[in-house]
Amino acid sequence: MDALVTGGTGFVGYHLVSALRARDARVRVLALPGEDATRVEQAGAVVCRGDVRRAETVVDAMRGADTVFHLAAVHGLWRPQQEYYDVNVRGADNVCRAVMAVGARRLVHVSSWTVYGMGLKGPVAEGAPLRPILDSYTRTKATADELVSSRVLRDRLPAVIVRPGTMFGPGDRVNYGRMADRVRARKAIIIGSGRNALPLVYVTDVVEGMILAATRERAVGETYNLSHDQPLTQEQVWSAIAEDIGAPPPRLKVPYPALYAAAVLAEQAVRADDPRRQPLVTRLGVRLFGSENRHDIEKARRELGYAPAIAIRDGLRLAARWYVEQGGRG
Repeated sequence: MDALVTGGTGFVGYHLVSALRARDARVRVLALPGEDATRVEQAGAVVCRGDVRRAETVVDAMRGADTVFHLAAVHGLWRPQQEYYDVNVRGADNVCRAVMAVGARRLVHVSSWTVYGMGLKGPVAEGAPLRPILDSYTRTKATADELVSSRVLRDRLPAVIVRPGTMFGPGDRVNYGRMADRVRARKAIIIGSGRNALPLVYVTDVVEGMILAATRERAVGETYNLSHDQPLTQEQVWSAIAEDIGAPPPRLKVPYPALYAAAVLAEQAVRADDPRRQPLVTRLGVRLFGSENRHDIEKARRELGYAPAIAIRDGLRLAARWYVEQGGRG
């Protein structure tokens, strides 16, 4: 395999690059000019400087690749809506066009479980309609999904869409790191009863699913959930993190409606004061942690041979080991 990975310098991208190199694949990574790509270079990847928003740089990086993993996205940040659209939608379109232009064999487009919406009766399967909440990240990811799907049908784009759960593991400063920081600082709270399932999945399980999606012939044109079918509850996750890093578990429970209302006010206040500053609490955050979310992975099991190997509790221990070893800084 000769692979190009967009977004390869990030947490998930690094794990994917490492897994591909372990299979003796030739790997190149599309990295922004000036972006630190030391880790992926040390893992054996060739770094190509460019930007998914600039179509010509995508084509240049992709020439000679037979497989493309498109991970690059703006997420988890409080940015103007146009930035989300430019990267998540226009960037995805540039990648699709480049795949067709250079004749790559397979595109694995990495989406998100959030495109389905949140708090739905589950487990949610791939055929469910896309109903993202009113959030720039989730809406642009859903739009990108629709764009890729339309190109599969109209242009015979050889693409597979994968929708991972919330990925975590060693090196994760966005999900696990922030949660552990809050537990350590005794600022973590439980939203609602805490009995809702969190759709966590260990990063290497998702990486294996991505590689299966890239190599199974029947996967072309399909969409797959890559998550874990034995999730922990919100309260169980907080308690596990606390136990693993040697901190007291959160005890304070805040009613979901009250915190959601506070998030609305916090977002309005920040927009009026400084549109680029992230509020202390957001509607997306409240829904991510406070609503019930489960996803059906039977299609991926049946058609790809996908099988999560790391139980969520074991994965939390592995992530905690990394967190503690690097000084408890998420």
